[in-house]
Amino acid sequence: MTTDVTIIGAGLGGLTLARVLHLHGIPATVYEAESSPAARSQGGMLDIHDHNGEIALATAGLTDEFRGLVLEGRQAMRLLDPDGTVLFDKADDGTGGRPEVQRGELRQVLLDSLPAGTVRWGHKVSGVRALGEGRHEVTFADGGTVAVSLLVGADGAWSRVRPLLSAVAPEYTGKSVVETYLFDSGTRHPAAAKVVGGGSMIVHTPGREIFAHREKGDTLHAYVGLSEPQDWFTAVDFADAAAATARIAQEFDGWAPELTALITDSDVAPVLRPLHALPAGHRWDRVPGVTLLGDAAHLSAPNGEGANLAMLDGAELGELIATHPDDIEAALTAYEETMFPRGAEAAAFGKPDAHGDGHDDTPHSLIAAFAGPEQP
Repeated sequence: MTTDVTIIGAGLGGLTLARVLHLHGIPATVYEAESSPAARSQGGMLDIHDHNGEIALATAGLTDEFRGLVLEGRQAMRLLDPDGTVLFDKADDGTGGRPEVQRGELRQVLLDSLPAGTVRWGHKVSGVRALGEGRHEVTFADGGTVAVSLLVGADGAWSRVRPLLSAVAPEYTGKSVVETYLFDSGTRHPAAAKVVGGGSMIVHTPGREIFAHREKGDTLHAYVGLSEPQDWFTAVDFADAAAATARIAQEFDGWAPELTALITDSDVAPVLRPLHALPAGHRWDRVPGVTLLGDAAHLSAPNGEGANLAMLDGAELGELIATHPDDIEAALTAYEETMFPRGAEAAAFGKPDAHGDGHDDTPHSLIAAFAGPEQP
């Protein structure tokens, strides 16, 4: 195959696709809006699942590199009541199938696995249009254009490529999360560090929840979830960090102080993250020369599957392109036939919490979900 594959977006899914194509000797170019790999924080921890994310990394030939990133002990899980009572406490015994890594470090492994120049930084896409016969023109914010014969939108929730295939746009889920960070928690925030434990912690009530986990370097990263309309958050002045912190903490009045410290003692200004999703089962009719992967294809409210699915999408698409080098439409058709139901199944995985694992509104269901079959 001599036709370049053009990928929009240097996230985990797009980079996995580029890596698998590279292993098969297929050239790919990735266009990324960010100016460099270090242009912004790449988020926190990711649990990489043995049934999708790890399979994708094995396909990409990066299992050893991935294993070198795993933070031991971080699969520990605690569930608490708002008063601080521990309802469930599961240690990380090394047998779990969801090892935790830092997202930024995993992205760097993928970047390092690609030939120099594969990623074109500072190329923000402003629009895409069809040229006919399966070709498309990508226009960048600086006015530059490129005509491509195989286009893959790996550009996330607000994909610029998606309109070629679907008129559907993400909608607000009714929930937002506020992110906070507590650094050097063992010495500077010992009460919060103790309540979070060695891995992840969830406190869940209807409409209000806190998910926190221990990241690299003794950092506590918390996602404070609130089920409110967007107008509610608009009324909070996030430009005033102290006022925003106080307003969010007010919603957790009566919770144990070591829990609310994850809000009030943040070492950074609180960051608002509204949660959006595409309709479950989102799909499109086959359009020659273009497809989507990851959140661009099947964005759902956070349920722990997003990054894993994006990488598996990328790995499978790369393998299918390599299998059908002379019939790209056959490759894209086969890919979408598998990707559509997989995305729909993940979107239907329970009711999402602030960070990552599907469940309904009861502590009992959370305990059942995390205890596994061996837990009575």
